[in-house]
Amino acid sequence: MPAPLDAQSLQTLFTEARSFSHWQQRPVRDDQLIQLYDLMKMGPTAVNSCPARVVFITSDEAKQRLKPSLSEGNIDKCMTAPVVAIICWDSEFYTKLDRLFPHATDARSWYEGKPDKIQSVASMNSSLQTAYLIMAARSLGLDCGPMTGFDNEALDTEFFTDGLWRSSILCAIGYGVREKLHPRGARLEFDEACKIL
Repeated sequence: MPAPLDAQSLQTLFTEARSFSHWQQRPVRDDQLIQLYDLMKMGPTAVNSCPARVVFITSDEAKQRLKPSLSEGNIDKCMTAPVVAIICWDSEFYTKLDRLFPHATDARSWYEGKPDKIQSVASMNSSLQTAYLIMAARSLGLDCGPMTGFDNEALDTEFFTDGLWRSSILCAIGYGVREKLHPRGARLEFDEACKIL
């Protein structure tokens, strides 16, 4: 049975973690991104579908390709971040279910030819995987700035010409400048958001 995390770990992952918009000029290495993905991929998804795909934007050239799709309020956040992850969902994720969910007979048929079901399952589970990405990044000492302020169609046209991957969320990754954070926003109390039946 796993032991509860210590107070420092909970601070790193939750209570002291914040969403950042300003970044130190400190690089994030490729091996850190590989380690981040290797943690993220272990989180559960429906039928182990793993529909998220991630494009890590690190070069100035790739950032310039990204820039036209960003809303004005997210341009500086993305252009100054060491990394911007484009988290997508794969519209053909089900083609990998023979390997990912082998104990089911023909799990692929549950989705093939059913575009509404594909989008629903892939979108929901890739969003779940985005949360795993954020927690994985924090566990590695990195900070995140997730955002949805961008033109999905423009971004997908620029980066995914085959139309198979669909952008969902962006997440800037690096080492945040804590001095430029706004005060933390309020959160709902347990009795406002939860019920025990």
